[in-house]
Amino acid sequence: MPRLAEIIDHLERRYPLELASDWDVNGLVVGDPNATVSTVLFAVDPVPSVIDEALLAQADLIVTHHPLFLTGVHEVSRMTAKGRMVHDLIAHGVALYTAHTNADHADPGVSDALAECLGVRDTKPIDPMGDSGRGTGRIGTFETELTLNAFADRVREQLPPTLVRVAGDGNAIIRTVAVCGGAGDSLLDRVGDADVYVTADLRHHRAQDHQVSGGCALIDVSHWASEWPWLPAAAAALEIDTNGAVRTIVSNTPTDPWQHGGQL
Repeated sequence: MPRLAEIIDHLERRYPLELASDWDVNGLVVGDPNATVSTVLFAVDPVPSVIDEALLAQADLIVTHHPLFLTGVHEVSRMTAKGRMVHDLIAHGVALYTAHTNADHADPGVSDALAECLGVRDTKPIDPMGDSGRGTGRIGTFETELTLNAFADRVREQLPPTLVRVAGDGNAIIRTVAVCGGAGDSLLDRVGDADVYVTADLRHHRAQDHQVSGGCALIDVSHWASEWPWLPAAAAALEIDTNGAVRTIVSNTPTDPWQHGGQL
């Protein structure tokens, strides 16, 4: 079985730490680099329900997209929720590794996985980082022509259960699609060539101003659902990189904080 340090090397070749935003925190949070790893659970969020899932699956490592600690901490005692998670991980010998904006900016990364699952091809970054093919968001062509309403149905079918909000003419034809896994309204001004922009966490005034100014159609889904497609892609990549030496599991635990009250 490979050591945790070897798994980290594989992950960081795919998702280099230097690609991360300067405000972000990525890498090994809990774990012994010399420990062996046989089973890896991929999840969006490091939360208690995901730790429970890992324990049931007898996973040695959890890889999450979102960090456990995004700001400085002064204690990890069991008196705090995140401290309890750290203690539970250590007590059961489970490591935790996070890949956040480095996975967002990688090629392929989080937005590539979202584009792939929706059938968007020949993509390029919305906000490129030089000529590397890396960057934030992706824009490409849809595999066939659909109306906005039909494309929104495809989004509902391909993503985990999520509220899908649509702005635009439902009969408009969709040929060019922009996507950004996670919060993407910072890219609204850069998707002018798209027929529709699929992302999460669009704010009211930003979306309204975009529509009033003649911008493309918008599809807004939950943050968790928009990033979930990266999990099976990252899991498959790790199995390839380790020549099948580790077993990977993709979490199906819904960790979206918004779970009730809407029509999915």
